[in-house]
Amino acid sequence: MAAKMSVEQPLWSALTAYRVLTMGYALALYVHAYGEYVHPLGAGAYLAVLAVWTLATVRRVSSAERCTFPFLAADLAVAVTGVLLTPVVDTAERIDAGGPTLPTIWTAGAVLGFAVKGGWRWAAGASALVGVANVVAAGGFAQDTVHNVLLVCIASIAIGYVVEVARDSERTLARALRIEAATRERERLARDIHDSVLQVLAMVQRRGAAIGGEAAELGRLAGEQEAALRTLVSSGVAPEVPGPRAGSAPEVSEAGAVAGEPPSGGTCDVRALLSAYAGTRVSFAEPGAPVPLPAGAARELAAAVGAALDNVRKHARGPAGEEAQAWILLEDEPDAVVVTVRDDGPGIPPGRLEDAEAEGRMGVALSIRGRLRDLGGSAELVSVPGQGTEVELRVPKDDQQDDRRDR
Repeated sequence: MAAKMSVEQPLWSALTAYRVLTMGYALALYVHAYGEYVHPLGAGAYLAVLAVWTLATVRRVSSAERCTFPFLAADLAVAVTGVLLTPVVDTAERIDAGGPTLPTIWTAGAVLGFAVKGGWRWAAGASALVGVANVVAAGGFAQDTVHNVLLVCIASIAIGYVVEVARDSERTLARALRIEAATRERERLARDIHDSVLQVLAMVQRRGAAIGGEAAELGRLAGEQEAALRTLVSSGVAPEVPGPRAGSAPEVSEAGAVAGEPPSGGTCDVRALLSAYAGTRVSFAEPGAPVPLPAGAARELAAAVGAALDNVRKHARGPAGEEAQAWILLEDEPDAVVVTVRDDGPGIPPGRLEDAEAEGRMGVALSIRGRLRDLGGSAELVSVPGQGTEVELRVPKDDQQDDRRDR
């Protein structure tokens, strides 16, 4: 993300154009009223300096980095000098009649530079200095003089205030984007932990309890570590765990099924990844033609399917207590790739998902819904008690999937 706010650079560009245009305007007024000056050569000398200064400093005013406060002070000095020089080279009649000063409205550009650079307080100070110079040049508080001074003062303070608000908003936005990026990374790490470390610890705990003896003690320790890791995951503090990323390396289930790994770039046929999940209790139906997706999106979709099947294996049981039967249906729609995972288990009781998430069991929240959200897709879960559970995973076909994964 760019460090400078988006509204600032256009303001500097506008100020640069304003200075050049108002310099031309001051020169045109001088040429038009040349014969009315008491000392036309003196006025011409100042305007020549003004023109050279304006053109020579075009690049200095084009960005905040180049337009420093010392430069702005010198710029304001040029403007104030021209205002105070006006009664020396012009007639008292023209000044009393409200005639323009030598730099005319070019002076406002010097004040606006302070507004854009430093905010409304600097703008107020610069406009006050210009106002004093105009009052001295006019010899008093003439109506036209007061009107012009107030106009410059109010405009510069308003612009300075808007700039300060925009800067604050930009900082707030940058902070929010950093928090969002950190949250996404924590969720990714939490998914990796859920799909790898927690699965292994749960398996060790179950096997240790079944074997008994020293293995039971090992299983108990594995259970304690699983509970501690689930607490870290649910609190949003997920540590980096050594080992391969889930979804980027082959996934190994307790039954030994291995999901293949697509290439790191380009596209991948989703059928090749999902077919690895097929087994005695998992049926896979696929289209007859390849179903391509960007490799990163394909890996994440396959990992989400694996997480759904893990839930079936661990939580769904048939009428005789055996593992429930699961079906995977892959569909290639015009605008999306849709995978449906259905089982014939007892279904999920109402409120169970919310309770599991509160306990740190993030299989659905992170490993399934979190992955699909990062892909710009959706994960819909429908469960009817006694009639099984169905999870529909939808990944849009667009070129932004890999970009979403990188953010």
